[in-house]
Amino acid sequence: MKLLKDILYKVSLESVQGTTAVPINAIQFDSRKVKDNDVFVAIKGEILNGHNYIEKAIDQGAKTIICEELPEQTIEQVTYIKVKDSQQSLAFLASNYYDTPSENLKLVGVTGTNGKTTIASLLYQLFKKAGFKVGLLSTVKIVVDTQEFPATHTTPDSLTINRYLSEMNQAGVEFCFMEVSSHGIAQKRVEGLHFAGGVFTNLSHDHLDYHKSFKEYRDVKKQFFDGLPKTAFALTNADDKNGDFMLQNCKARKYAYALKTYANYRGRILENSLSGLLLNINDREVWTKLIGDFNGYNLLAIYGVADQLGLETMENLQLISELNSVSGRFQYLISDYQKITAIVDYAHTPDALKNVLATINSIRTNNETLITVVGCGGDRDIEKRPVMGNIAASLSNKVIFTSDNPRTEDPVAILEQIENGVSPNDYKKVVTITDRKQAIKTACQMAEKEDIILVAGKGHETYQETNGERIDFDDFKIVKEVLNTMGK
Repeated sequence: MKLLKDILYKVSLESVQGTTAVPINAIQFDSRKVKDNDVFVAIKGEILNGHNYIEKAIDQGAKTIICEELPEQTIEQVTYIKVKDSQQSLAFLASNYYDTPSENLKLVGVTGTNGKTTIASLLYQLFKKAGFKVGLLSTVKIVVDTQEFPATHTTPDSLTINRYLSEMNQAGVEFCFMEVSSHGIAQKRVEGLHFAGGVFTNLSHDHLDYHKSFKEYRDVKKQFFDGLPKTAFALTNADDKNGDFMLQNCKARKYAYALKTYANYRGRILENSLSGLLLNINDREVWTKLIGDFNGYNLLAIYGVADQLGLETMENLQLISELNSVSGRFQYLISDYQKITAIVDYAHTPDALKNVLATINSIRTNNETLITVVGCGGDRDIEKRPVMGNIAASLSNKVIFTSDNPRTEDPVAILEQIENGVSPNDYKKVVTITDRKQAIKTACQMAEKEDIILVAGKGHETYQETNGERIDFDDFKIVKEVLNTMGK
């Protein structure tokens, strides 16, 4: 059993009341999980303040309290440590408790608005195919070599991250690929982690319900690159105007990838169809099953990371040609009846939706009707709703606005805000159906021979959340079932 003093390395201590030689069982930041001899870290959250639960934590057996504000009354048998930042302290405590597991493997973080899941997941896939033991921390799932676990956040809390990294150490994992969200950076969840590299994909309108301004959102992303060590690499998208900004004052080795400008890893799309991409990377051609310009960028990032991690060029290209698309990311099927193409994609930001629709429009013959089903999540950035409504209506032949995850908001009010972005010229294209399953069914019924249906916004998610309740809901499963029953 570790002692408290063993896990305080790098924690910025303002005062200590009691002994640090006390044995500790575990670290908790949720008072409901506290047991005998646990350390309780009181965190000021968006909704709840952990400092209000210090007494409860002690009642349940906590012998150490880490907090930003000491309680008015303290107990002699309990050690109280005052810190400047509880969230940052939790990250260091977690890393120390699990014996700094990130230092025992090569950890690569992927950040940006779009592409994080695809890049991290495909890097996991690529390095597994190359014969390595690999880990993954993503929105879709957490994987320790071959063992999968469900994911609840894009970037888990510090304890969860370090616990899984520790399990990866025990499993002999050599590489781990991790999505790094703006929330995760702002809430110090990745503090104390040793990164071998970082990737920046792009930056567009998202999470402004949390960050309040685009500048704040951008600056939070930059913090990740500011924290990379000299031993790491930093790989950014040179075609995004924020790519160079991320590298300012970054101590890591700097590299870039691009389709439009000169870069260390430069690409050119030679062919783009529903069957895949023919891509030229640094003057070598590779055929891939992935589709669309946005995946051209994703593949360049993947190639660059693999190159930085020492993979030989021809093996790198060979493995890229074998990669399969990620669940809920431009995942498609073609129905037996009428040969209708249905595409399910996670596009839940204006930029992502625009990219997916532009990709579909670039590879179709225009003899087909493009029907888009899309909504916006509740309790999230409301400014993007009319923007997404405008994009969907202007780039589709027909549009059905429907519920995404309404959460605690009125779904009808959300839909009205989406509709407000539709230009008068596009009104005739739009239908609004609140029930998402009915909306998908209606789109399938509207489709004729060889038409294309895009169901956007939820992608890999297998639930729909309304007023705190989650029900089973899988866009791909539903559209597949509906199309399979047609014509029978």
